[in-house]
Amino acid sequence: MSTVSISPSATGHILDRVGAHHVVSFTYEIGREKIKEFARAVQDDHLTHFDDGAGRELGHDGVIAPVTFVSVIGTAVLPELFENLLIGYGIGDILHTDQQIKLHRPLRAGDVLSSDLSLESFRQSGGSDIMVTANDITDASGELVATTKTTFVARTGGNPESENFQGVLDGVLRQGG
Repeated sequence: MSTVSISPSATGHILDRVGAHHVVSFTYEIGREKIKEFARAVQDDHLTHFDDGAGRELGHDGVIAPVTFVSVIGTAVLPELFENLLIGYGIGDILHTDQQIKLHRPLRAGDVLSSDLSLESFRQSGGSDIMVTANDITDASGELVATTKTTFVARTGGNPESENFQGVLDGVLRQGG
């Protein structure tokens, strides 16, 4: 069994946040056209994603979203995840390595969803920082709709290339505009 060592930068920023929660400052309303657009993009041609009648036959008010639609919500909350829980990391620093999704009920057109993010764990192994986050997604009535768990991996000590990434990106965008 190897010894886990924690870098000074991770100790101050991440370890203090393990177990912390952050309720996202906005809600996400699922539109029926977004469901259809997403289903086409992921090539999920199940009729319940396109036809209200097919959704009603299964006991819903209309169309329902594919299971993986929850990733749209996960992407929308990323800025607040990094700002409040994965402090010291940015999108260019991490690799998304694992995703678990538990739907408590189908996502429906018209759902207005809120997210409660948490940092479940942080550890270092083999020169990598490994972080597990959770996202409890609830509807307007407070009912738990979905729970996701995501594992991110970053280089211990940061990614030296990411420090210059924003400057390079800004330079490219200015040249094109």
